[in-house]
Amino acid sequence: MTFDPQLVHVLGGILAVLFVATAIGQTLKHVLQAPAAANTVENLNARLNAWWGMVVIVGIAVLTGLHGALILFGLLSFLALREYITLVPTRRGDHRALFWSFFIVTPIQYLLIANRWYGLFAIFIPVWAFLLLPTRMALAGDTECFLERAAKVQWGLMICVYCLSCAPALLMHSAVEGARLLLYLIVIDQMSDVFQYCFGKLLGRHKIAPLVSPNKTVEGTIGGGLSAVALGVALRFMTPFSVGAAAGVSLAIVVAGFAGGLTMSAIKRDRGIKDYGHLISGHGGVLDRVDSLCFAAPVFFHIVRYFYTG
Repeated sequence: MTFDPQLVHVLGGILAVLFVATAIGQTLKHVLQAPAAANTVENLNARLNAWWGMVVIVGIAVLTGLHGALILFGLLSFLALREYITLVPTRRGDHRALFWSFFIVTPIQYLLIANRWYGLFAIFIPVWAFLLLPTRMALAGDTECFLERAAKVQWGLMICVYCLSCAPALLMHSAVEGARLLLYLIVIDQMSDVFQYCFGKLLGRHKIAPLVSPNKTVEGTIGGGLSAVALGVALRFMTPFSVGAAAGVSLAIVVAGFAGGLTMSAIKRDRGIKDYGHLISGHGGVLDRVDSLCFAAPVFFHIVRYFYTG
């Protein structure tokens, strides 16, 4: 168990904010009667209920250190990859490669973090799995749409496993400092999504990519992004960052998270679905909740490793 006063204080602050937000949501539920407003409040309350569970789970994972974080993110990678694979057509010749992806490649990736083997962790999926899986698919002898099928499997592994595993990899070097950085990443990334949603609902007028993500607006993205950067500066006491560095790193998380959400939305539109799943009430599936984190985690991890761990 990683008992760190800073972690406990930040988690306590998050729970306090959730408590206030829940009280407001329940009040609005009884005050607003117009159908449109009532539907918005109902969606808000569903999201808040889901956030309670997610905050508790993330809090336990962060406080229990490397192994707790690995269990959480390993499970998230497995579920996210499962949601992704259900959307892409597969053939019998892909089954062995998919088995390896779920039950060999994914566990090995997280075991490398557990053993703090950064050199192999950084290249295992981008190099070894990248070459091994299409070879296994070719051995099955099915060449129909081979390039498309292989690319889909490789893309799923990169996004759902490699990129997401960069979040708990922050704990490879220091349990306490890594836990703080992991919580910092999650808070800035997820609050950026929340702020952009709120600003978009209140001020959104100009849509960024209406055919890809109809709810993303210029006003929401800018207002939410700047709010997340301000939060990142306010929480810099959890990090080794100066004020300027905290602003820059938070901006990198915001931009990468926006790119992740937009890209993963494009995949959903291509497949003709609204959500990747229905596991999390008010949020859709696991991949709907971690889409921005999939892009933000590797960017943040490598910034921290290059500039702050040597």
